[in-house]
Amino acid sequence: QVQLVESGGGSVQPGGSLRLSCTASGIIISRSDIGWYRQAPGSERELVARFYGGGKIIYGDSVKGRFTLSGDNAKNTVYLQMDDLKPEDTAVYRCYVQNTWGQGTQVTVSS
Repeated sequence: QVQLVESGGGSVQPGGSLRLSCTASGIIISRSDIGWYRQAPGSERELVARFYGGGKIIYGDSVKGRFTLSGDNAKNTVYLQMDDLKPEDTAVYRCYVQNTWGQGTQVTVSS
């Protein structure tokens, strides 16, 4: 059974940084197409960043150049480093792989 546990969300000012973590069980992240999605109130869920095809990465257009996806195979954990955060990044961020979603972690960017 696949389980995903996220952490690292919080409240920051514009221009600040956060690092989200997604620790997986039941899968091996290096062999999986795993990534992050987000959803703001009243908005559709959108892709943030994900691995695919054995290590390739795709980023959503709105986060390119600011967010970085990485993984630690020893910890079976995927990270999302978020820099230069903007108010429009405010959302619930969820880790996803196969047919399993994490519980979500809130990111709030405001003055």
